[in-house]
Amino acid sequence: MPRSKPRAALTPDAQADLKRLPGNIRRRMIVEIDHLEKDPRPRRSKQLTIDGELREIRRLRLDKWRVIYLILEEQPVILAIRKRPPYNYEDLKDLIEE
Repeated sequence: MPRSKPRAALTPDAQADLKRLPGNIRRRMIVEIDHLEKDPRPRRSKQLTIDGELREIRRLRLDKWRVIYLILEEQPVILAIRKRPPYNYEDLKDLIEE
């Protein structure tokens, strides 16, 4: 039976994003987020760069959806789950500061 809640840490915004996903995408997203617990840097993820940011921020794709997360002490912290397009990463700096 699929889990209803991922094991990785999610910010309140990311939890709200996850709840808004369609059911089938939500289940797949939970599985992907759980995989990040075991391997926070899968080959399919991409490191994002932000001027002045020293922490490691990554993006993982799942179809049209993007999981934006940072790695703290080798554990993922999910910042947001967004649909692309139209998501263009403009709020990335704001997400990190929260």
